[in-house]
Amino acid sequence: MDKKKFAVDSLIESSETKLKMKDFCLDSILKSVDLLSGIFKKGNKLLLCGNGGSAADCQHIATEFMVRLNHKIIRPPLSAIALTTDSSNLTAGGNDIGFENVFARSVQGLGNKGDVLIAISTSGNSPNIIKAVKMAHEIGLQVVGLLGGDGGKLKSEVDLPIIIPSSNVQRIQEGHITVGHILCELVELELYGS
Repeated sequence: MDKKKFAVDSLIESSETKLKMKDFCLDSILKSVDLLSGIFKKGNKLLLCGNGGSAADCQHIATEFMVRLNHKIIRPPLSAIALTTDSSNLTAGGNDIGFENVFARSVQGLGNKGDVLIAISTSGNSPNIIKAVKMAHEIGLQVVGLLGGDGGKLKSEVDLPIIIPSSNVQRIQEGHITVGHILCELVELELYGS
């Protein structure tokens, strides 16, 4: 295996995916910024759910909203909760009500009408994310979907699908965290810039 070629090819594929995002995702990203800015202005909160690497992205994005991303802006925290962080809740739920229900249960318990759920799934077909989205709609949350490939089943279930134009999971995950940073920084600028 040629390690240098592999690394270079990965970097090129990553950068090409990000450039495609400009054409395929920009409208949904900007609509999501408006949605999030609106809910934070009203005192509502953001919930996030995802599995595996997407669970880590949930924590990363929630932290950027709670702490801050742009270090030139001094601001209060923006209420964001990663539903992926409570191991007791996730394991008890997985054991007692089934893993496919753990995020739906947390959305039901923590979500309020007017909140937003960011549902992250590289395939768009994760059963526990689909159930969380359905529960979110039942109780009056709007849903932004960070998805990949063709968007999977979630494409038609979420209010604002942001679909990374790639079928490579690594590129999709890189796109998701880039979108998360853009969402957070634009919300910060809209609410607290100058």
